[in-house]
Amino acid sequence: MSNLDMKCVNAIRVLSADAIQKANSGHPGLPLGAAPMAFELWAHHMKHNPKNPQWANRDRFILSGGHGSAMLYSLLHLFGYGLTMEDMKSFRQDGSLTPGHPEYRHTVGVEATTGPLGAGMSMAVGMAMAEAHLAAVFNRPGFDIVDHYTFVLGGDGCLMEGISSEAFSLAGTLGLGKLIVLYDSNKISIEGSTDIAFTENVEKRMEAFGFQTITVEDGNDLAAIGKAIDIAKKDTSRPSFITIKTEIGYGCPAKQGKASAHGEPLGEENVRALKENLDFDPDKSFYIPEEVYDYVKKGTAFGAEKEKAWDELFAAYAEKFPEQKKLWDTCHSEVDEEAILEDKVLWEHEDKPQATRALSGIILNHLKDVLPQLVGGSADLAPSNKTELKGEGFLQKGDYSGRNIHFGVRELAMAGMENGLTLHGGLKAFVATFFVFSDYTKPMLRLASLMKIPTMYVFTHDSIGVGEDGPTHEPIEQAAALRAMPNFHLFRPADATETAAAWASAVLSRETPTALVLTRQNLPQLSGSSKEALKGGYVISEAKNAASMDGILIATGSEVSLAIEAQEELSREGIDVRVVSMPCMDLFEEQTEEYKESILPKNVRARVAVEALSDFGWGKYVGLDGKTVTMTTFGASAPAGLLFKKFGFTKENVVKTFKEVVGK
Repeated sequence: MSNLDMKCVNAIRVLSADAIQKANSGHPGLPLGAAPMAFELWAHHMKHNPKNPQWANRDRFILSGGHGSAMLYSLLHLFGYGLTMEDMKSFRQDGSLTPGHPEYRHTVGVEATTGPLGAGMSMAVGMAMAEAHLAAVFNRPGFDIVDHYTFVLGGDGCLMEGISSEAFSLAGTLGLGKLIVLYDSNKISIEGSTDIAFTENVEKRMEAFGFQTITVEDGNDLAAIGKAIDIAKKDTSRPSFITIKTEIGYGCPAKQGKASAHGEPLGEENVRALKENLDFDPDKSFYIPEEVYDYVKKGTAFGAEKEKAWDELFAAYAEKFPEQKKLWDTCHSEVDEEAILEDKVLWEHEDKPQATRALSGIILNHLKDVLPQLVGGSADLAPSNKTELKGEGFLQKGDYSGRNIHFGVRELAMAGMENGLTLHGGLKAFVATFFVFSDYTKPMLRLASLMKIPTMYVFTHDSIGVGEDGPTHEPIEQAAALRAMPNFHLFRPADATETAAAWASAVLSRETPTALVLTRQNLPQLSGSSKEALKGGYVISEAKNAASMDGILIATGSEVSLAIEAQEELSREGIDVRVVSMPCMDLFEEQTEEYKESILPKNVRARVAVEALSDFGWGKYVGLDGKTVTMTTFGASAPAGLLFKKFGFTKENVVKTFKEVVGK
């Protein structure tokens, strides 16, 4: 360790403290305590090139303890990722590149949006899974073109969250040897010592998961930290967990080791004391000595040299293995929209009643042949979700080439790991479970929406049609919750054509996650369904006289055929209505005002929405004059057919409800 190394560490500390103090908001504790491990990793062990932050074979770094963002921004500033000192001065301010928690796509060098503790841990596991799979697919003897590590740094809070245990359990099972966890163990939480709620032996837990565990007793000992990272990198048979014992708020005499250092500015006098203690000029703010910049700049040449060597290796690989190079390009390019929309097989189906989960399984197994980058799995429900990619094998310890993933009963971490698989690049990932258990996945779906990554979710058993399993397994409010989320598409298709449209929309999406909400029970194929479903809502069965129709029935999924039956009955009684299928409200809202008006004319106010889920959200479509045939309670345990009758999802009740709306 050189004096300059520690000077760089302390530069990270004082720059973080200055940014937080100027904002009068933030978390100085982690940056002050964890700066040594972060600098040692970035400067001497992590393969990265600031001049090309998207280099495919870079090591990935995730700050799972996202509240310590000032430290990450300080690293990005020092290492030349484009963050200026003015950006540091704008920490936590509107429109700045240095928001309160790191945001993917927003700040160059940020690999994942973090903040909810533990989320970064699961995303790191997903990235490590992606690296292992892509290495198995592409590497050839002498040509390890996929060969990099995933590093993740988090603290006690990340380890308390259950998502970490879920993810690390699978990481150990899979033997993900390129995953290295840096544990900032400072024994402090917001409420005080971690002993008040967290006394377990973390290292023993990680050993039980199958990790190599290493401990660094002094979090300021750069040499010991470096040695631990080297040991971790050498053992690629299992993931590694490095406990690094630190002091929160290190260097600030009045705050060091105290809970008050965690989440509030140090105060002007304490920042001065910190700088004096670390041999920095207390009268200078946002000041970094030139020797620090020069030293770090020389160190970054290591990454540029590594990338240059990789470029040469990849060029030789492309020449020797042209088919693999073609596959690489396919996996790292956007999906061809025209090819998907004009794929005849995708849109073909048998004219017989089928559950949309079964139709989805057929479509998925066609798409796997069209999209070699498609990977995914289920939370121990693949046979029921119909999500196994036939003949593609399972990703497992010793053979990571399989495109199917056994996630186990770990819905929350599964969704987080999918985020990591997608963020890594080179893959399109999907995950699956029952729709009612989307509640377990939602925090990670929300992060996907925030990050604008096109993750895909298969949620089957979509309504009271689950039947005998009863209300614990019958989703009611879940669709409303996901529809309320910005930048998220929820599809509830009515038949084969709409299911194909849902998958087409999902695989073509570039910035929006998509959920396919699918039935357990069989549904008829509808003659009026079409690719118009890609617009989210369309006329599936027109009124006899659209210019003077009496009203509109709007439905989704299994209730669309019911609405069409009610339309026919109303017609026999001299009432002329249009039926609109609304498989994706979110997409419908993205259409032009002209299109939306053509489907739901404002002057036609007699409207009834039919959906075997909560009525929440339907008000904007039925208005003050309309009504809904929806669920207002939880379901019940009984055969599905009986439940639909019990809760009013019958032709007779839809007809009755519409007649009430028009006063007949």
